[in-house]
Amino acid sequence: MGKVPKQKKQPTLLISIIPVAVTVALIGIVIIGYDGEVHIPILMGAVVGAAIAIFGLGFTWKEIEQGIVDSIGSTMQAILILAVIGILIGTWIAGGIVPTLIYYGLQIMSPTFFLAASLILCSIVALATGSSWTTAGTVGLALIGIAQGIGVSIPLAAGAIISGAYFGDKISPLSDTTNLAPGMAGATLFDHIKHMLYTTSVSYGITLIIFVILGLQYRGNVLDASEISGILETIESIYTISPIFLLVPVIVIVMVAMKIPAIPGLIVGCILGAICSVFQGQDFGSIIDIANNGTVAETGHAVVDELLTNGGLQSMMWTISLIMSALTFGGVLEKTGMMATIANRLLVFAKNTGSLILVTAVTCLFVNTLCGDQYLAIALPGKMYKDTYAERGLAPRNLSRILEDSGTVTSALIPWNTCGATMSGFLGVPTFAYFPYAFFNLLSPIVSVIYAYMGISIMTLEEDPASEQYVRPMKLKKSPKELEEYIANYKNKHANA
Repeated sequence: MGKVPKQKKQPTLLISIIPVAVTVALIGIVIIGYDGEVHIPILMGAVVGAAIAIFGLGFTWKEIEQGIVDSIGSTMQAILILAVIGILIGTWIAGGIVPTLIYYGLQIMSPTFFLAASLILCSIVALATGSSWTTAGTVGLALIGIAQGIGVSIPLAAGAIISGAYFGDKISPLSDTTNLAPGMAGATLFDHIKHMLYTTSVSYGITLIIFVILGLQYRGNVLDASEISGILETIESIYTISPIFLLVPVIVIVMVAMKIPAIPGLIVGCILGAICSVFQGQDFGSIIDIANNGTVAETGHAVVDELLTNGGLQSMMWTISLIMSALTFGGVLEKTGMMATIANRLLVFAKNTGSLILVTAVTCLFVNTLCGDQYLAIALPGKMYKDTYAERGLAPRNLSRILEDSGTVTSALIPWNTCGATMSGFLGVPTFAYFPYAFFNLLSPIVSVIYAYMGISIMTLEEDPASEQYVRPMKLKKSPKELEEYIANYKNKHANA
């Protein structure tokens, strides 16, 4: 007879919280007490979770290891994109593409309208490409350089860039998360996007107004013409500047907009950057070194040296190692059921529609924080709460919207999350520095939850044309009392059926 598998135990809430509490405590000690990195504390939290699962819940190491591998494997595409963008940044600086963007941007950007213009520009690029990462790593990088040149706060500029990048990414049909959210919730892509516009437009409008107001602090500022002139002259002295180089980002944006997969599109961008590097006087060996190690500017001008020392495959290794550490921790929690136990406990507080959507938003933030990945922050709550929304007679697009309003956008606000680490790495701004100014990312979950409590744009199954229960035209403005009466009647009707 074969060996009988050891019976696994369901983790209790207390057991599930232990690795979370240990990880949070260790991160706090390392950051506050020693100004250190979070990689090892996160891995130590994973070790604690694995030990509890093996010695207390009946899991084998092989099962836990598979959970870790699956967790990392699910985001391998994102990790590969990150590595390629590191190469792209290096070749685009060496090829004069980023310097050209900075050169012309310094001459046309007004400090007063820089923040609002950056928000709108990044929104357009991200909408066209479906990628917040591509937007931040290309246009965003150049805008940071321009901000530094015209005296605009770098964290403020980063907040505008990230807000715009995530708005465009969030409503673009080309975005992976915009496709993932309705897939997990059971909605269709364009129904999902249309339903998001009710909340997203409000969050974006408020964000734009805030950046216009904040930009007024720079009104009347006299630019240091000698400083800008010095930057321009220094860039001209080491690069050939030409509008022709601006065709490269345009080509990449058009390729991605035409649904060419992100990695091949970015690789073409790297190749074009390498070709441009030849016209900047780089030989084959130098280009290979730049692709691996990035560029190191030594002009003697501090601002230019800081702007143009960046990129390369190796520059992304810190971020990639942080992502893999977070995914290791998330894989342990997901495989052992600890994540599900914590999330399911939260459903106890979901007494009505507003609190159900609030619980979903909190769960997305919780997964983003503990698992360190936006894909998991969409997929896990989507799987956990899909049946609950259906049981309460709520259309799937309500769930898909809050998954994006919380799961996608808050990922950039957490330093050890794949997105937070990436945005910080691309822009050279610590996550906690731009956090207060990423207004769109902060407002999106708040607006969505407020809408839920007020009964605004909450669609029931009977109002959803995509549902089998569809019986009447949509009425997207309901009082909370009407919503709860509908849910009670829906439950009674289907229970009797």
